[in-house]
Amino acid sequence: MVNDSSIDRVVVELRRLADSGAVGEKLPSTRALQQRLGVGPVTVQRALGRLVAEGRLVTRPGAGTFVSARRTVQASDTDWQQVALGPSPVQTSGLDVLFQLMGTPGFQLGAGYLDPGLRADTRLAAAASRAARRPDAWASSPTAGIPELRSWFSRQIGAEPENVLITPGSQGALSATFRAILPAGHPVLFATPTYPGALAVARSAGLIPIPVPGDQDGIRPELLRDAFARTSARLLVIQPTYANPDGSVLAAQRRGEVLDICRRAGAFIVEDDFARWLGFAAVPPPPLWQDDDHGQVITILSLTKVLAPSLRVGAVIARGPVMSRIAAMRIVDDSFVARPVQHTAIELVSGPAWSAQVRTVGSALRERAATLGAALARELPECSFTPPRGGVNLFLRLPQGVDDIAVATSAGRLGVAVAPGRFFTIGEQEAGHLRLSYAGIRNEDIPTAVGLLAQALHAVAGRTPGFAN
Repeated sequence: MVNDSSIDRVVVELRRLADSGAVGEKLPSTRALQQRLGVGPVTVQRALGRLVAEGRLVTRPGAGTFVSARRTVQASDTDWQQVALGPSPVQTSGLDVLFQLMGTPGFQLGAGYLDPGLRADTRLAAAASRAARRPDAWASSPTAGIPELRSWFSRQIGAEPENVLITPGSQGALSATFRAILPAGHPVLFATPTYPGALAVARSAGLIPIPVPGDQDGIRPELLRDAFARTSARLLVIQPTYANPDGSVLAAQRRGEVLDICRRAGAFIVEDDFARWLGFAAVPPPPLWQDDDHGQVITILSLTKVLAPSLRVGAVIARGPVMSRIAAMRIVDDSFVARPVQHTAIELVSGPAWSAQVRTVGSALRERAATLGAALARELPECSFTPPRGGVNLFLRLPQGVDDIAVATSAGRLGVAVAPGRFFTIGEQEAGHLRLSYAGIRNEDIPTAVGLLAQALHAVAGRTPGFAN
């Protein structure tokens, strides 16, 4: 397997050669570069391809690779754009920071995606190869998605295929759904803590997020009832199964009450079911969709988390006129999901590789969550958390007065990436938190990472007035 880090290393070396060489100067042969850099031919070819794409090198068939003419970059005055643009309607709500964490070297407790050892890369490569050979692989897709994939998603939660709309992952689904249901300026209730990507979509669409706190059993019904009474909101966003960031599950005794409260308020429920296949147990809790007879629940599913970050395939599942409106918004946004991507997804999920991937991921996540919990109890007894019941995250409550941004920054300097908890909340909080993800770190590395995190927290706490360890 070609490692991206080895390609990056070769790119840096080739870039140095190109920048120091004269225009038209020939680079060493591929074989010579292999020997010089200690890598294989595929790594060299991919690195060369990257520099050709950058315009630093040019290849001539039969002659070799040469330093290309340097492009002169002219500085321009773009200050006028600040006047023309005015205040930005786009609010990332920390989503940009979370994506930056993915590229942070060291121990990865910040990214919510699977590490290379758990990703379905090999299985997806085989599925993509088969998908590309399908006769209709490169034709346009039905705007709602290919029938096979719609049928597969419908079977997962007991819906009908006509209720399913294929989307480019859950982020695109959330965006289309929010904007299709509510105009700018309207409130939208969020079970908190919650996913920053959903907050970013809501705020960028001009909606007003309102928090409805939860506990270890999910959203608190009495606070939900009060929130509807105070705001007249028409939409609740909730992750009832293995929520991000705390891995909680909506308690069985609360499901009916939450549905009834929303029904009386005349409100839709967006059930962000992104983690359905990331459970520790063999069978996850049923989706809220199965308890809804009135078309209130709009369920969003995604294959991205359990397979690989770049397989951006998900689904919106809804009944009635609201589905027509969401489907229309999807057409306006980007017409349809690329057919080769959909074919790749159905090739994988319809074969034995799917169940094997789900079992492997669930077993590894269960082990990592247990290791993380034990390490935190040992190294940071002054912090608290509720053990996650599934998913890829744990929400760590910090001691009173300790700043989450300061701890995350300090941990980053020690080589541990963690996510500040404030991005997952709305408004002021009683205490700071960190979102710790165990998806992107090997189980054997977790104790070392937590030990470094403890050093970072204690360093920050030592500078916090009134804190005593």
